Amino acid sequence: MTKATILILGSNATQIELRGGGSATIGQYLNETVVPTLALIDAGYDVVLATPNGTKPIIDAVSETVDHFGGDQAAYDRARRFFADAPQMNDVQTLRAVIEGGLDRFAGVFVPGGHAPAVDLMQDADAGTILRHFHAAGKPTALLCHGPVAILAALPDAAAYRAALIAGDTARAAALGQDWIYAGYGMTVFSANEEKIAEAQLLGGELYFDMERALKTAGGEVSVTATNFAPNVVVDRELITGQNPSSDHQLATALVEALDRALATA
Repeated sequence: MTKATILILGSNATQIELRGGGSATIGQYLNETVVPTLALIDAGYDVVLATPNGTKPIIDAVSETVDHFGGDQAAYDRARRFFADAPQMNDVQTLRAVIEGGLDRFAGVFVPGGHAPAVDLMQDADAGTILRHFHAAGKPTALLCHGPVAILAALPDAAAYRAALIAGDTARAAALGQDWIYAGYGMTVFSANEEKIAEAQLLGGELYFDMERALKTAGGEVSVTATNFAPNVVVDRELITGQNPSSDHQLATALVEALDRALATA
C-alpha cells in the first residue's frame, strides 16, 4: 500500500525557438525526470505521469549520459530502464484527464526539467489549473531546472505572457504578470549564466528569454548560485525549486520530506 499518489507533469515539446529564426531540438532531461521519481517510489509513493497531449515525453539526447548520474553507470542504467519500461512512465494521461479525474487524490506535484517545459507547460491552460489547485491546497509543488517556469502557467493569460517575453516587451509582460499567485515566493531556476553556456554548447543559438527573467518579471524572488551548475534548492511554503541538473537528488529529498511532513500532520 502506497503512502499517497504524486502527479508528475511532463512536457511534449521537442523544439524551442531561437532568436533570429530556427529552433533547437530539446526534451526532458533523463536524470531530472527519473531521479526524483525513483526517490518518490523508493519512499513509498505512487506516481502518475501526465502531459498536455497524453503521449510520453521525449528525453533530450544530451542528457543521455552517465555524467548526469555522477559517473555511476548502474544508476544511469537503472534510470534508462525505468524510463523505457516502467508502467509509471508509459501509462501517460492528458492533463485534462487528470483534472477531470479529480486533483484532490494527489498529495503533491512534480515538474521535471530540460528546456521542454519552457515551450509548452509554461503556457498550458490545464497546467495552470493544476498548479492553482496545488497552490490553493498548500500541497508540495516541486519543479527542477527549467521546470520552475511552468508555474507561469498559473497566470490568467500565460500564453500572452510568454509571447510578450519573446517579443522583448518587458512592460507588457510585467502587466500580464500582475497578481501572479507565486509573486513574492522565493524560488530558483536554471540561471541566466548557465543558459549562456547551454546556448553555446548545446542549443547552437540564443533563446528569446532566460528563465530567471521570465520568473522575475512576474514577481518571483529568484536566487541562483554564484557557481554555475552547483546544486541549489529553494523551499518557500509549498514551493520547492531546484536550479539545475545537479540539484536532482537535493530536490528529491526536499520533496519527500515535505510530503512526509504533510502526511504526518494530515
